[in-house]
Amino acid sequence: MTESYDQIPDDIRGDAADGRLTPAMTMIFAIACGLSVANIYAAQPLLDAMARDFDVDPASIGIIISMTQVGYGLGLIFLVPLGDTIDRRKLIVSQAVLSAIALTIVGTASGFAVMLAAIAAVGLLAVVVQSLVAFAATLAAPAERGRAVGLVTSGVVIGILMARFASGMLADIGGWRCVYLVSAAMTLSMAVLLAWTLPRQRSSGKTESYGDLLRSLFALFARERLLRVRATLALLIFAAFSTFWTAMVLPLSAPPLSLSHTEIGLFGLAGMAGAVAAGGAGRLTDRGYGERTTGLSLALMLAAWLPIAMLHWSIWLLVLGVVALDLAIQAVHVTNQSMIFTLHSEARSRLVAGYMVFYSIGSAAGASGSTIVYGIAGWPGVCILGAGISVTALIFWAATRQMSDCPIAVADRA
Repeated sequence: MTESYDQIPDDIRGDAADGRLTPAMTMIFAIACGLSVANIYAAQPLLDAMARDFDVDPASIGIIISMTQVGYGLGLIFLVPLGDTIDRRKLIVSQAVLSAIALTIVGTASGFAVMLAAIAAVGLLAVVVQSLVAFAATLAAPAERGRAVGLVTSGVVIGILMARFASGMLADIGGWRCVYLVSAAMTLSMAVLLAWTLPRQRSSGKTESYGDLLRSLFALFARERLLRVRATLALLIFAAFSTFWTAMVLPLSAPPLSLSHTEIGLFGLAGMAGAVAAGGAGRLTDRGYGERTTGLSLALMLAAWLPIAMLHWSIWLLVLGVVALDLAIQAVHVTNQSMIFTLHSEARSRLVAGYMVFYSIGSAAGASGSTIVYGIAGWPGVCILGAGISVTALIFWAATRQMSDCPIAVADRA
């Protein structure tokens, strides 16, 4: 491993929570993560309807996803690190309440600019997911951390996939605005549940400034090669992920297929295998197989683009590609997080913040790039873009795997 976190001054380290992660608490974490992340991805099956409502060119409507990811990236830098110094329970509940307000504004916006600003706020506050993941990793025993992260991340995967199905179904019933109003009500209910069940954190008694906290995030990133390598992989895999899911609605909703929002949302359910893989990848990482899991998953991600490219020839081949793509990407994502959480027990919020900034950049780039490429070269162009990103990820992993090799089932560095 690289330079020690001990080189970062003591007065800018956070304080870990006490206690253990019970099965019931793990379930609550997973549900909360699923609902929170669903708010980010709910727009993907609705892009065509939103484009018509606001009279926006379909080739440019991907900016909705990009604005969400821009907000998400800002939240990762400026909100998530706070979990290392203040009570995560208060931080999480506050973000959930504000998320409900932002979702309500999206659902009632009369102008495109107002809607974009509100949906950026939704992305900003959706980083509550990362606060929950870091909290779960802190409460879990070291030997079970990968498994715990995998289980909680399963909730994230299910949230992403169910968001597409549920939002499509609700849009067919009551329009795209109904999706956000229902989500606002559910998010507010979630805030109440979290306020009632989440354990409080012991105060660290430290007085480090907010500026010092943010600077320590960048210090961690500069010193930890494993974090940099895994963050770059996150950028690439989620660029591929967003390339597919953002552009997919355009050919499926257009003739000759002309599928409804509900039918398009069903493709999200096909990727549910990713949720199953998430826990398994965490357990393999706990046993020291993180690199092997990463390489096999990246190879599967690349192979998935062949059946995906057959969209106009066979829907069943597309379904096969969806399952393979989601399984591969979520396996890498869980492995990444399981590995970086072994670095420093008192800086988990900052570790996940630095990692997820790259996730957000990749998602935003994939969303914008895929709709632009679709307007120029259609679905074949989108598939070439996705395959190219996947090849890049595989080559990068092969070139850096020795640098980032890390046994997982060891005590955390403090």
